[in-house]
Amino acid sequence: MTDDDIRDVFSGFGPVTVRRMFGGKGIYRDGVIFALYLHDQLRLKADAESSPELAAAGSTQWTYQGRHGKDVAMPYWSAPESALDDPDEMADLARKAYAAALRAEQKKK
Repeated sequence: MTDDDIRDVFSGFGPVTVRRMFGGKGIYRDGVIFALYLHDQLRLKADAESSPELAAAGSTQWTYQGRHGKDVAMPYWSAPESALDDPDEMADLARKAYAAALRAEQKKK
C-alpha cells in the first residue's frame, strides 16, 4: 500500500501523515500515531474500550513472539476488510483508533 493509498483510505477521517517505521509505516493525525501499515496489513490502535468492536468485526490483534517464546500483544488490530472499501466505516473506525491513541497519550502523562 502506497502512502497515497493510505491517505485515500483515511480521506473520510481527514488528513493523515505517513512515516516509515518498524519496516512498515506509522499513520498519524496531528502528530499522534493511530494506525500502522505493517506486514501488508492495515492495523488500527485500540484499547479496552474500542477493541471489542474490532474483535466482533473479525479483526485480530497484532501479536509477535517475544523473548523466551512468549506472545506479546500489541495495541493494534487488523482493519476489517469491509472498512477498506467503505469510507464511512473507515472514518468511524479511524476516529475510534485516534481516540484510543489520545487515551494512551493521557495515560503516559
